[in-house]
Amino acid sequence: MKSGSRLLANSTWNATAFLVGVGLNLLILPFVVMRLGVASFGIAGLVIASIAPALIFSSSLALMITRELAQRLAPGERREARQFFATALFLSLAAGIPLAAVFPLAGPAVAQRLFHLSGDLSYDLFAAFCFGALGWLCQCVAGVFLALFTARQDYARLALINIAGTVISTLLMLVLIPRWPVASTFIACQMAGFAANLLLSVLLSRLALAKWVALPALHRMSLASLLRTGKWQVVAQGGGLVAGQADRYLLGAFLQPQNVGYYVIAQRLEEAIYIGVLKIGEILFPFFSSLQGEGDARVCDLFFRAAWVLNVLAVGVLGALIPVAGNVLHLWTGAEVAAEGQRVLIVLALAGILGSGTNVFAFYLLANGRTRTNAAISLVTALFTLGTSAIALPYIGWPAAGWSSCVGALAQIVVMTLLLRRSFNLPDIWQRVGHFVLLPIAVGVACAVLLRVWITGYSFGQSVVWWQIVGWYGFSAAAILAVVLAVSSVGPYGEICRRDMHRIATRFLPARSL
Repeated sequence: MKSGSRLLANSTWNATAFLVGVGLNLLILPFVVMRLGVASFGIAGLVIASIAPALIFSSSLALMITRELAQRLAPGERREARQFFATALFLSLAAGIPLAAVFPLAGPAVAQRLFHLSGDLSYDLFAAFCFGALGWLCQCVAGVFLALFTARQDYARLALINIAGTVISTLLMLVLIPRWPVASTFIACQMAGFAANLLLSVLLSRLALAKWVALPALHRMSLASLLRTGKWQVVAQGGGLVAGQADRYLLGAFLQPQNVGYYVIAQRLEEAIYIGVLKIGEILFPFFSSLQGEGDARVCDLFFRAAWVLNVLAVGVLGALIPVAGNVLHLWTGAEVAAEGQRVLIVLALAGILGSGTNVFAFYLLANGRTRTNAAISLVTALFTLGTSAIALPYIGWPAAGWSSCVGALAQIVVMTLLLRRSFNLPDIWQRVGHFVLLPIAVGVACAVLLRVWITGYSFGQSVVWWQIVGWYGFSAAAILAVVLAVSSVGPYGEICRRDMHRIATRFLPARSL
């Protein structure tokens, strides 16, 4: 019960930070698109995608140092934890600064050639790459400081830091983009938010965890430990990068920047909801890390229960987007984007539901240092995603965008299902996988598709107003959740599902959770 309350409280803080962040991002995006234009917004998306490979290093470093610190929370392990922190901070600066310098030097020329940008579409590329690289460097260094709070599951301070950065970035967009309506201004505002995150994370870590903070230094034992598990995490992050950015790269290479803009807009909406589910489940990483030494039966029980809760949440919030996809885009960004991006948004929502099915397994593997397995899953996903995009986009064009994500997510679920048997030696492992993982996904997707057919039959057209969309979205989410919960309540594990839903319902508020 204590562990459950703590997980719910941490999820609530993560959800709060997400809701504020996504709310501001979704509110500001129509303003940004209107001021910049779809083409310039698409160029900004291409620049961000070009810098995304650097996230392989920064994300891997942040995850590895979080894992090491989460296993060294006792006062007697402070010296060793400080050495890990100092080494990670040294790596973030020693590798991050040269890597950030490469993008402004090589990025504009590569982008011009790869994405066929010339004339008015290319004059702003150098500034955009400069701001983008600086923003990534701030993220990289901040990730080491944020690991101190993540390892301690201090999601209240993490929420404060993330909200502050989002607010600063949004305010700057409102002020600066009307004056300088170019792609580099948009990226500069994002960079300012990352810089604010860095400054605030440094300040709070010095105030709250000064004894655990150290200056940059290289300790051989710490470096060896980080590299031992981190090398496979780099491979996993690389596969994830290919899977997440493949459509942007190929759209930019084969089609026009406007198509990239339409895709980024649709992806931004789906991604906002998907990341919200991911953020709620993100607390499982340090939690599983702190369970080292616990019995397999307890860890297995927590694993499948957490997987079921997150899958139910994913099919509810992402599945409800499918019936109202076109109307949401029309009210949010206009008729042109709605006409072009509706099908892509539906496909991306399906991909998000499928992708949510493997998140808990990824956190479990990472917490147990099984980064090689994570890397294998990521590479398989990237192979199927990139292969589908490379085959479909040149021949089918824009309507094919997004389907590669579904194919990659399906491949990921298949690999995860096969690997679960090796992770948990239980006689009923297949029944657990079917009930806690596959059942809510299949039932939720079926309900979402049926609801779209039914709601589309009303033919609202473009006359629908925002409160009707909110109502239909809420109705769809409630209907999907009701059906999934009813089906999950049947069978040998139905009592577990009902009990967990009751606990969540009675402990959702932060005051009750804490």
